[in-house]
Amino acid sequence: MLRVLSLLILSFAAATPVPVAARVGVVVGDIRLPDSYGQQRSLRDYAAADAVVVVFLGVECPLAKLYGPRLEAIAEDYCDRNVIVLGVNSNRQDSLTELAAYGRRHGVTFPLLKDNHAEAAEAFGATRTPEAFVLDHQRVVRYQGRIDDQYDVGAVRQEPTRHFIREALEAVLAGKEPTTTETRAVGCVIGRPRDPDNDATVSYAEHVAPILERNCVECHRDGEIAPFALRDYDEVAGWADTIAEVVRDQRMPPWHANPAHGEFSNARLLSESEKQTLYDWAEAGAPAGDIEKLPPQREFVAGWRLPRDPDLVVAMREEPYRVAAEGVIDYQYFAVDPGFTEDKWVQAADIVPGDRSVVHHVIVFVSPPIDRPRQGLGWLGAYVPGQSSMSLPEGRARFVPAGSKLVFQMHYTPNGAESEDLTRMELVFADPASVKEEVVTIEAVNPKFEIPPGDPDYRVTASRGGFPAGAELIGLAPHMHFRGKSFRMTGVGPDGKERVLLDVPHYDFNWQTNYRLANPITLPESFRVDCEASFDNSAANPANPDPTATVRWGDQSFEEMMVAFFEVAAPVGALRTEDVTEAAPDSARLEARALAQRLFEKHDDGDGKLLRRELPHAFALFAFDRYDRNNDQSLTEDEVFESALADSARPF
Repeated sequence: MLRVLSLLILSFAAATPVPVAARVGVVVGDIRLPDSYGQQRSLRDYAAADAVVVVFLGVECPLAKLYGPRLEAIAEDYCDRNVIVLGVNSNRQDSLTELAAYGRRHGVTFPLLKDNHAEAAEAFGATRTPEAFVLDHQRVVRYQGRIDDQYDVGAVRQEPTRHFIREALEAVLAGKEPTTTETRAVGCVIGRPRDPDNDATVSYAEHVAPILERNCVECHRDGEIAPFALRDYDEVAGWADTIAEVVRDQRMPPWHANPAHGEFSNARLLSESEKQTLYDWAEAGAPAGDIEKLPPQREFVAGWRLPRDPDLVVAMREEPYRVAAEGVIDYQYFAVDPGFTEDKWVQAADIVPGDRSVVHHVIVFVSPPIDRPRQGLGWLGAYVPGQSSMSLPEGRARFVPAGSKLVFQMHYTPNGAESEDLTRMELVFADPASVKEEVVTIEAVNPKFEIPPGDPDYRVTASRGGFPAGAELIGLAPHMHFRGKSFRMTGVGPDGKERVLLDVPHYDFNWQTNYRLANPITLPESFRVDCEASFDNSAANPANPDPTATVRWGDQSFEEMMVAFFEVAAPVGALRTEDVTEAAPDSARLEARALAQRLFEKHDDGDGKLLRRELPHAFALFAFDRYDRNNDQSLTEDEVFESALADSARPF
């Protein structure tokens, strides 16, 4: 199954291969390089081996990190069959010390060699890390390319379906030609040593470093989610070609809104001039310039980023969560009781991951007690790389009813080594008397769709009107799953005049971005937002779990959703509503009954009741207590129907 992995992990994978002649069928001559401990090694040392696997690696390349343990497994599995595995590092930015640390961190025991002058990279024709070469007993290259097919540009399969190195080894050891002799390597561009053009009009100190400080180091610094730091010349110079590539391919900086529509206060965009500076610098061989002219480094607040000391700090759970070294980790949900015995108004909140290197994003929701209606989606705060805090202006706050639980939705991205995370949220409360406007997240949603197998552009629409009286629109966010292709939100005024509020032509599930309006919109009466989403259920979509499936609404990632989120500020009291389920139209009743029937068809074990443990984790945390109307710790179909009907009748 394909799963999309964090673009901070895969944004540096190749979109197009660097043109270098393939070496399949070529005899590789002897190479002599120092290993990570300084000892000289050569191919000739392994003349008795029946096969040799040479893999080019980078110590900070995300895919090289993920594949470290897998390569070690290959080395162990084929050791008794007289196969040698060698790792080669040709990056100018990686030192011997760092190479040794890479081996220790990722459990690599096979030799790691340092190719200081990229002579081995040239001999093999290697362009990426990781890139593998399988050599037979005569040291003829029989396979060149990827390790397996689990990772691609911006996507990752749940498990690999092809094991290219292993397949090639089996063929070579049997004296046969591998079925597949060449694949496109996916990974980081090798940072070869180059002679810079010191007469170039662009330099690191005067031109490139200021761009990186303004736009990149929020994430690309020590201890943050990005795979490498961009604050040291030697380090940055080694990444020059990769930086130029990901900027040219619009994979970095991570921003998906079409700049032709709307202005957003949190936009991550480079100007055309800044992009050209990066291209020209890489082309010139990454000249340093006058280091004395480096700009001052930005200072970042360590820990909490709030206007004052917090009133409460809430951890996602008591013990850290252990993050696996590799693979795909489903969203994790942790429910916490903060002990609120009275209603709270939250004016500011900050989320701080325990280990930023593996936390891709966090969303914290409010789950109110069963006797208190939820306002909107219950969104309280979020963390994404470069954005962790919510600080509302005086007079605005989010409402949390007494007795509520906080639910942490955690998205982890493994980085090749096991780690632990204990994420915390810090809250600043407002004086209830000072709050004039309540901030809430509401939605437009369409669950009635059926995406045909193989359809590359299936369209789904939804509309949202009836915004709270006197409300102001301050943010928007689209939400789909792996087949999501594009999303557009168009505002329609009382006079019928249309205005595109947000256009996301290339949706990416990895980035749960809240697009904050630079100029909030006062919502007149009868204002509505029309939404159109497109889905790609074809085999051409690398993130598609199954292009042969008919896809319907569901909370699992292999299903789909079509949701538009709207962050609005409304006068206090405008969101309070009475129970109007008795007046609900027949269509709402039919939809609620259908939802109840689908839930029981999928999860009922035959006893006519649903227990918490039988339900998807998110539903069990967010909805079970509200739907359990008689508090007997089980749900009947009628309870689900009545609760779903109440949800559909709730205007906000």
